[in-house]
Amino acid sequence: GQPLGPRRLSLKPVPKLPNMEAFLREAQVKVKRQARGFLAPELCFQAVQAATERPFAEGVRRERELFQVLLSSGQAQALQYAFFAERAVHRWATPGGASWSSAAPQPVRRAGVIGLGTMGQGIVTSLVKANIPVVALEQNLEYLNKGRKAVMVLLEREAKKMEGGAQKLDFHNPARLQFTVDFNLLHDVDLVIEAVFENMALKKEIFHKLSNICKPGALLCTNTSALDIDEIASATSRPQQVIGTHFFSPAHVMRLLEIIYGRHTSPSAIATAMQLAKDMKKVGVVVGNCFGFVGNRMMFPYVEQAVFLLEEGSRPEAVDQVLEDFGFKIGPFRMSDLAGLDVGWRSRKGQGLTGPSLPAGSSARQRRGQRYSPLPDLLCERGRFGQKTGKGWYQYERAGGRTATPDPWIHGFLSQYRDTHRIETRYIDQEEILERCLFSLINEGFAILAEGVASGPEHLD
Repeated sequence: GQPLGPRRLSLKPVPKLPNMEAFLREAQVKVKRQARGFLAPELCFQAVQAATERPFAEGVRRERELFQVLLSSGQAQALQYAFFAERAVHRWATPGGASWSSAAPQPVRRAGVIGLGTMGQGIVTSLVKANIPVVALEQNLEYLNKGRKAVMVLLEREAKKMEGGAQKLDFHNPARLQFTVDFNLLHDVDLVIEAVFENMALKKEIFHKLSNICKPGALLCTNTSALDIDEIASATSRPQQVIGTHFFSPAHVMRLLEIIYGRHTSPSAIATAMQLAKDMKKVGVVVGNCFGFVGNRMMFPYVEQAVFLLEEGSRPEAVDQVLEDFGFKIGPFRMSDLAGLDVGWRSRKGQGLTGPSLPAGSSARQRRGQRYSPLPDLLCERGRFGQKTGKGWYQYERAGGRTATPDPWIHGFLSQYRDTHRIETRYIDQEEILERCLFSLINEGFAILAEGVASGPEHLD
C-alpha cells in the first residue's frame, strides 16, 4: 500500500558525490594512458561525465553526438577494416595454386619444441594453453633446468588468469609437458618447432637430425625470423614437410603467427600450421619466403630510419614518444630493448654487415653502397643488449627489468658519435620522425606486395 514514486531511473536526480571533479580528472588521465591514441575510450569517458553533470535527456543527446563523431571517424573505418582483414587471412592461397579450400590439416596430438630461450619458453606455454601435450628439448641439463623454471613461472601466471586455474592446464603432469635433453623422445610427435638462435649451420644440423628421428608424417617447423626456409629444408629428406612458423616475442602473448612456405612445402603442411594457429588462438598469416619474410622485412627500414634520426640529432625517448602517441603500443627503441639488441646483431654478423667478416677498411657508415648506421653494433659491443642486461637504448632498474628510463650515458655517447663522424646535430620535429619511420614501413609493404611475397594488403596489415 505504499506509494511507489518514480520508478524510472531517468527521472531520479543524479546523486552528488563528494570530490567528483577530482575523481573524474584522475579517471580521464587513466583512460588517456590506457587508450593511447584510441578515440572511443576517451569519448566514452566524456559520455559518462555528461551523465554526472546534466539531466538525463541532455546526457543522452550528448552521448548520441559523441557516437556520431565516432561513427564517421577514420578510426572506426580502420578498426572495421582490421576486423575483416583478420578474417580474410584465414582464406590463404599460394602462387603455386594451393589454397585453404582444398588443403586439409593433419591432426596434431603431440608437439615438440627445441630450444628453451625466450622464444621457446613462450611457444611451449602457448602449446600447453592450447591443450597440446609437449616435449620440450634443450642441448644440456643446465639450459634445460633454466628453461623449465622459466616455463613454469609463465604457466603459473597464465593459470592464474584462467578460470579453473592450474588444474585446467595440468602442466605438472609429465604426459602433458615433458622436459628432456634426449632427441629420440621426439620420434612420435606430430609436429616439432625449432626455436634455437638465428644460425643457419645450427638449424640445418638440427633439421638433418629431425629428418632421421621424427616419424615420416611429422611436420618440421622453424621459428626463424628471417632465414631462408628452402635452405633449412635442404638439410632434410622431406622438404615438403618443412615450414616456417615465426612467432613474435613474447610468444605466449602476441597474437600474430607468420607462416612461411618454401618452394617444396606441401599444401597440407600449410593447412596444419594454420590450424595450429587457430588452436593457439593466434592469427595465422601465410606469406612467401624472402629475407625477413613480411614482419621483419617491414621492420628493418622502419627501425633503420629511427636509428638514422638518432645520428642526426634525436634521442631514443623522443622517437618512441612520437610513435607511441601516434598509436603504436611500443616505440622502436623500447621494442629493440624488449626483444634483445643481440638478436639483430647476430643476424647482421651473419650477413657480413658487421663483425670479423667485414672487409678491412670498410666505411663505418656505408655498406654495399647504402647508408648504414653502426650505432646498434656499438651498443652490443659494450654488452648493452636491452632489458636482459639492464641497459640498451634505455637503462632499467636491473638486468631483466621492465621499466625503461632515459639514459644520460646514451645522450653523451650519441653526441660523441656525432662529433667523431662530423655530423651536425639538428632539431628534428615530430612530423619528420613520424613520416620517415612510417613511410619506410609502408613503402617496404608495397615492395612485398609487388613481389607477390604476400597475396593481399590485408595480409600485411
